[in-house]
Amino acid sequence: MWEAAMVAAVAITRTELDAAGLRRAAGRERDAAASRRMLALALVLEGQSRTTAARAAGMERQTLRDWVHRYNAEGLAGLRDRVGETGPKRRLSPEQEKQLAEWVRRGPDLAKDGVVRWRRADLARAMAERFGVVLAERSVSDVLRRLGFRRLCTRPRHPGHDAAAQASFRQTSPPS
Repeated sequence: MWEAAMVAAVAITRTELDAAGLRRAAGRERDAAASRRMLALALVLEGQSRTTAARAAGMERQTLRDWVHRYNAEGLAGLRDRVGETGPKRRLSPEQEKQLAEWVRRGPDLAKDGVVRWRRADLARAMAERFGVVLAERSVSDVLRRLGFRRLCTRPRHPGHDAAAQASFRQTSPPS
């Protein structure tokens, strides 16, 4: 049985599971992608070529080779997708984020901050001055959204609107 795996272009060195054991593990696996990878490895252990096993699992030969290396190094856990801290790392510490949220809730101080309302550019400047963290305006938006803040703005009003005409229209219009 193990001789067939060594003849193939992919060498599976783990011996705790044979092809049947990999198939059983694939049947119990909740992650469909990991299950497919286990079935591909079972095909390799049964003596199928790397091309046939990869095609049956819906992947390329090189991809199957990479999964074999992960399986050899980590076992069944290596066949699952890695989840965790993905994307860019946070630039502000949790304490700095708390302080930023407090700034936004309290509002700016004209004498200290030089503005009457916070804009993203103003917050970015304040963070650079006080924390030494330089963020783009778009990144400031991401931080504010993560902290639970939403961009709110007043409804625009045309400069030539007539409040008296609007009031008389409301009084004469029939209710819907």
